[in-house]
Amino acid sequence: MAAQQKRPRPGSAGDEMLKLHRRTMVLDGRVYTVVTLRPGSDFRFSTNRFHDTWHVLSDWRGARVLARLLWGLAYQRRPGTIVVIDPAHLDSNPFDGAPSDPIVLVPSELTVFTREAAVALRRRLPLRDRSEGTVRWQTFGLNHAVDEVEAWRAKDIGERSTDYLPQPTGWLRVDRIGGLITVFGAADQLRDLARSLATLGTYAYCGMDYHYLDYPETNGEVQIFRHYRSRVKTARRARTDLLGQAHRGPITEEAEQAIWSHAAAMRRNRLPRLPEPTSN
Repeated sequence: MAAQQKRPRPGSAGDEMLKLHRRTMVLDGRVYTVVTLRPGSDFRFSTNRFHDTWHVLSDWRGARVLARLLWGLAYQRRPGTIVVIDPAHLDSNPFDGAPSDPIVLVPSELTVFTREAAVALRRRLPLRDRSEGTVRWQTFGLNHAVDEVEAWRAKDIGERSTDYLPQPTGWLRVDRIGGLITVFGAADQLRDLARSLATLGTYAYCGMDYHYLDYPETNGEVQIFRHYRSRVKTARRARTDLLGQAHRGPITEEAEQAIWSHAAAMRRNRLPRLPEPTSN
């Protein structure tokens, strides 16, 4: 008997339906439907700024759930809808252990999200009030879109068409607004990002892969690590070792580089060591 294909767990990064929470908020005089991950879901993210680029950092699972959030957002029809990754799902970043900013995904053709609204939302984070209900976030079509990408990649170079997918249209922007890392995208742009993030890691190099959110401007980037969670712990430990448990606030560039080096040394020390050569 043929083996049955294993189906993804409901609410997992590979499932076509996510269960999310919904809240209604009035921000800067406008009514918003704020959609968030459920507190019990085990997806982790962090953010930082490096090389003049805002980074969203995670692992393979994080990239795939982010793809599903973007894909579902592209099909929303209610004005004022936004997706927020709040501190409940944020880590300190895996480089220098600095705190991360919340992340907001905005469908730019549907929702007006001003700086004043961002500031008002940031003041309410982390969210502590009860949600108004569960949203069944549909992402039907994403799996098929990913299959098309993979089929194109499987072809010989000479057989690949350069226009196998239409070029996305509409506005796309990544910026830090009111203390929030904010991704604005038209529906086409959100779908295109979702396709790319859903396959991120397929061609990883040394356990890392990345994708620019707004190429060619490159103001934003998603970067994933195979050992993301271990790197977060190491960076947090390195920051504590050098700055102390009670340290808060910004640090100098020299201190940042020292933390990077200390964290890298700790990771190297965790690698298995080869046995010492024996003399004859």
